[in-house]
Amino acid sequence: MVRKDIEIEVYGAEQICASCVNLPSSKDTCEWLEAALTRKFPEQPFKISYIDMYNPPETLKQKSFAEKMIEEDLFYPLVLIEGEIIAEGNVRLKKVVETMEKYGYSVRV
Repeated sequence: MVRKDIEIEVYGAEQICASCVNLPSSKDTCEWLEAALTRKFPEQPFKISYIDMYNPPETLKQKSFAEKMIEEDLFYPLVLIEGEIIAEGNVRLKKVVETMEKYGYSVRV
């Protein structure tokens, strides 16, 4: 399978989600995820970005998704891979890794 460099977006806010007390902040989750995935998939590039849902960038896609998160009261951090919701609230590395493998990434041990 030909691998394409995927885009991972972590949406969240500075304030920790009320339902996610005792979990890391959204920004911390994004940094942890980037470090863990870089170790699991060395020399297999991907793009990861943090989007503050209350102050999203001007891109229409990210702005409208941030609005949807607020309107639908979705848990955060919320992880999107190629536009698909992979995790909400308590992000599990295993689920993110499995999704990346579907896109052709292979775990290096």
